[in-house]
Amino acid sequence: MKKLLLASLVSASLFGATAAQAEDYVIDTDGAHAFVQFKISHLGYSWLLGRFNDFEGNFSYDESNPENASVSVTIDTASIDSNHAERDKHLRSDDFLDVEEFPEASFESTSYKPNGDGTGTLMGKFTLHGVTKDISIDVKEIGSGQDPWGGFRRGFEGGVTLTLADYGIDYDLGPASRDVEIFLSIEGIRQ
Repeated sequence: MKKLLLASLVSASLFGATAAQAEDYVIDTDGAHAFVQFKISHLGYSWLLGRFNDFEGNFSYDESNPENASVSVTIDTASIDSNHAERDKHLRSDDFLDVEEFPEASFESTSYKPNGDGTGTLMGKFTLHGVTKDISIDVKEIGSGQDPWGGFRRGFEGGVTLTLADYGIDYDLGPASRDVEIFLSIEGIRQ
């Protein structure tokens, strides 16, 4: 009887520990510890860099089962910031993002394939300009641990290259400007 009770306690403890390892995080946009940035060639002569200032999201991560990770992000497309007010006005127009018609872009993960070395590939559905496509984001875990305010944080970075015409954005800036590189730096606060 004692062995059965002990086995039940151990089993319950192990099951509880496994379940407790799945952690939910809110992306820390309030503290400006997360970024959605972009880079695109300007006519093939230089690089245009920018970011989206307003977005929100969350993710779930389990160190023991990273393949169960999930991510959800929503971006306010009108928050595009290329450090030039007139250019940003043009980028918000129907030549590009058409923010009045499509005020949000979003990403919902569908699966995660870890490589076993803190990197992996996050697959999901990305919606931009009213078009949803399957994309794959190369991901790297940056780190995790306690923060100075009594919380726990976890951070990742990732990148993907998108072809604008795939999302119905076909303003002609020349062949060198057909693709945009997206870089994500995400820090989450455990809930």
